Amino acid sequence: MKTPSENTNFTSEQSSPRYNEYGPWLTGLLGCKTQKISINAGFTCPNRDGTVGTGGCTYCNNQTFNPAYCATTKTITQQLEEGKQFFARKYPAMKYLAYFQAYTNTYADLPTLQARYEEALAVPDVIGLVIGTRPDCMPQPLLRYFSQLHQTHPVLIEYGVESVYDTTLRRINRGHTHAQTVDAIRRTAASGIPVGIHLILGLPGETRQQIIDEARILSSLPVTTLKLHQLQLIKGTRMAEEYAAHPSDFHLYTVEAYIDLLCDFIAHLRPNLVLERFVSQSPASLLATPGWGLKNYEFTERLRKRMDERNIRQGMAYSNTEA
Repeated sequence: MKTPSENTNFTSEQSSPRYNEYGPWLTGLLGCKTQKISINAGFTCPNRDGTVGTGGCTYCNNQTFNPAYCATTKTITQQLEEGKQFFARKYPAMKYLAYFQAYTNTYADLPTLQARYEEALAVPDVIGLVIGTRPDCMPQPLLRYFSQLHQTHPVLIEYGVESVYDTTLRRINRGHTHAQTVDAIRRTAASGIPVGIHLILGLPGETRQQIIDEARILSSLPVTTLKLHQLQLIKGTRMAEEYAAHPSDFHLYTVEAYIDLLCDFIAHLRPNLVLERFVSQSPASLLATPGWGLKNYEFTERLRKRMDERNIRQGMAYSNTEA
């Protein structure tokens, strides 16, 4: 396998982006500047209600990424209007995507799902949907509905993949397999819908090389966008308890070590895969460890600087002939 080095000679224009950025891609796809507005539509998860498991994923606490206005006591319309008010102060001409984010947003009967999605699309200036879900929760009738809807309103599907290794998926109690991930990604892409995936880097038991290998494995699939973030241990979760009992089972990256890991990971990604995010920033009140004290934009600037120093570009170590 090719390994990017400090002295790699890469001939692209030095002023060009070193990775495929999400913002320009989204603007090009939609033809206008857009902002996601997260909403909590009141769904649960098959990994919580006993359908495939109980207790949820060992790392999970949805409070870590729900904005303050997201509450099931408010209607979808109310949440979107409050989100619009927040962003309109900075960007008065912005259009919006309703981001169904909390828990599993395809986990209900089709009429219920349609009613909630279409309530969101009825809000002025909301032009499309982003649906966060699990790979084992995309029935074909719902996918046909999304494919039809995508003809008039942009739909993006985001799957929580988290790892490509079944050993890890069992350890973190995900309740689905990598084979289910591959099936969902391929069926969604075949329906003409952009596919996004989430991946956690640094899950217990995974080596640095295994993490870099995930870039190659995911690049072989028809994935459009990728969200990455570092492993964070959230207070009150089973994973935080496991860490307290057996810290040697975990490798928690420092900022600089994680940045170097990302450099090598990005180098092995398919060049046209769009990178949306590199880190997650959990509230300090909920975070057990590690606490880096960096805003997302500050982290991204440090990553870009390190990519410049190492002359790293997305895809420089990628080969579509890799097994």
